[in-house]
Amino acid sequence: MPTVFIPKEVVPGETRVAATPETVKRMVKTGFKVIVESGAGAGSYISDDAFREAGADVSADTGASWGAADVVLKLHPPRFNEAAKAFEADMFKEGAVGVSFLYPYQNLDTVKQLAKKKVTAFAMDLIPRITRAQSMDALSSQANIAGYKAVLMAAEALPRIFPLLMTAAGTIKPAKVVIMGAGVAGLQAIATAKRLGAIVEVSDIRPAVKEQVQSLGAKFIEIEGAENMETEGGYAKEVSAEFLKKQQDLVRQHMAEADVVITTALVPGKKAPILVTAETVKAMRDGSVIVDLATEQGGNCELSEPGKTVVKEGVTIIGTQNIPGTVAFHASDVYAKNILYVINHLFPKGEAKLDLEDEINKGAILTHAGEIRDPQVAAKAQENGGS
Repeated sequence: MPTVFIPKEVVPGETRVAATPETVKRMVKTGFKVIVESGAGAGSYISDDAFREAGADVSADTGASWGAADVVLKLHPPRFNEAAKAFEADMFKEGAVGVSFLYPYQNLDTVKQLAKKKVTAFAMDLIPRITRAQSMDALSSQANIAGYKAVLMAAEALPRIFPLLMTAAGTIKPAKVVIMGAGVAGLQAIATAKRLGAIVEVSDIRPAVKEQVQSLGAKFIEIEGAENMETEGGYAKEVSAEFLKKQQDLVRQHMAEADVVITTALVPGKKAPILVTAETVKAMRDGSVIVDLATEQGGNCELSEPGKTVVKEGVTIIGTQNIPGTVAFHASDVYAKNILYVINHLFPKGEAKLDLEDEINKGAILTHAGEIRDPQVAAKAQENGGS
């Protein structure tokens, strides 16, 4: 019977957890022994007793739990664990399975250590965007929540209201919201802003999303030459400096008239593109708000400060990181379900069945049996000092 361990996240301020009583109950029913670190669910308002009632063992012995685990379920890539005074990548039992976000290009040393420990590392951020893997797509589940919350954060910071109001004192015009990027976060931001009564305009380098944008009642800002800007996995490609300048110039006039700008543009494994320049911020009216959802990868706004809310040129720029963590209950709920589908995929009926040629596994299993399986990551690790 495999032992599954859900540790408490060690990243400062993290409120989410990789399991809930519901998913624990289902894992136990399948035949897993489940250990949850004491306090792991506190930030998501899940008590130790709730995990116990679901069938988990709750342990305060961090080191022993890591050492006993055949499978470790987490959110963040392994970090230094203050409670255990050790790096989590070193705490895995040799040959164990680890499931979490990994962001390999930013964590090459961690990837190399996971390979050294012969960990089968399943990266939630590398799951291919195919129909069969939709239930495991944690990037989408967390982006969905971030897009929703970003609009609420903007509405709270804006010294105006969103909807059209007809009052005895006169008419209040609706707020104008410009959204950069129509991925999962952007589409949810559109829907939320429309529900609050705003006029919404959207820019994206992928013409294929125009229909989705319009179906939500928003106007699509078309960029000449925006063709084939999408990877096979559905993500935006990194664009040339020339094209990026064209996009910046086109949307600058829309931003100058906007009350709110929400940026969501990310390119996997790359620094986030600058979409809102300092010059554009200066052109925006006083009291406007920018919510930058890309600050964990450098930010889409040139003046964003990761983790901070600042006022520059009269514009409030919100650079809050880990926005899904501000809605911890539901962020944990959907992430835990993504994780459960991964476990059911890797351990059908509770038995390990690892098909390395399976399309999902080929994309998401980053290390296995002492090797880094992704050729590009392996080459980068070699450049960085050997694998």
